[in-house]
Amino acid sequence: MVIQSIPTLIVTRPEPGGAAFAARLGQPAILSPLMAPEFLAPPLPPARALILTSATAVEGLRRLGEPLPPLAFCVGDATAQAAQALGLQTESAAGDAEALLGLLLARRPEGPLLHVCGTKTRGNLAARLGAAGLPCTKCVIYDQRPRPLVPEAVAALHGPGPVILPVFSPRSAALLAAELARVGATAPLWVAAISEAAAAPLRGRAARLVIAPQPEARAMAAEVARFFAAP
Repeated sequence: MVIQSIPTLIVTRPEPGGAAFAARLGQPAILSPLMAPEFLAPPLPPARALILTSATAVEGLRRLGEPLPPLAFCVGDATAQAAQALGLQTESAAGDAEALLGLLLARRPEGPLLHVCGTKTRGNLAARLGAAGLPCTKCVIYDQRPRPLVPEAVAALHGPGPVILPVFSPRSAALLAAELARVGATAPLWVAAISEAAAAPLRGRAARLVIAPQPEARAMAAEVARFFAAP
């Protein structure tokens, strides 16, 4: 009789998103964020509306404690919920940077707009909005510093059983690929990626690889749940 190993879940998403994602799954998880935010304190340019592409940017605004425009256009629902906690009126694109760009081009809000973000961004939103006649400034409010895998994660990656690895961005996937090489991971890797770009650094290393049908936490959770349901 063959006894199948129970998969180990390692969540490498930065906090607080990593713990929230693990809680959504309801499965035991090793939390090993591969990035940690370092918050900056830049002056905020004047704006009539904000563009927010991460909940970490919302936390940066909270730490600044400055008066904010009343309206925020958000990349997804989790970011919108965080912005609402700051008292902002929000509209969510419920997707990725391209979906957010489409929402803004359709709404064409009165400017100037302000994209509050980290040092690493995708989509070049401010420049593309400006080219489309929507004046927008980018304001970097945090950096994400790389972190190594925690010892519990390294041990699991050397175990006999499969390891489930959700990846939420191309940068985190690239950092994860580098860490897997550094620690010499030998366990079978089951990867759930939020996008094709996030999957790319791990192709060739994963025993199984799926891409979520929508770039959101709910779809990612469903893909991870399928790994647990049908090992």
